[in-house]
Amino acid sequence: MENFIIRAYTKKELALMYFPDSTPSTAVNHLMAWIHRCDPLWQQLQQMGYYTSSKVLTPRQVRAVVEHLGEP
Repeated sequence: MENFIIRAYTKKELALMYFPDSTPSTAVNHLMAWIHRCDPLWQQLQQMGYYTSSKVLTPRQVRAVVEHLGEP
């Protein structure tokens, strides 16, 4: 896989990188389940202004996801 680039991603884009064989909605559900199970990550994202209804993750939020879950 190519080197992962930290930038803004929609939840769907990022989720499909982690779960490429899933449908977009299933991939997002899986990614969000991982995020919710990682309490430090969930808290950090909320402190960065993330809301459940957010469609786009900022580069800073993406970096937090990658730091906790690893590169897709």
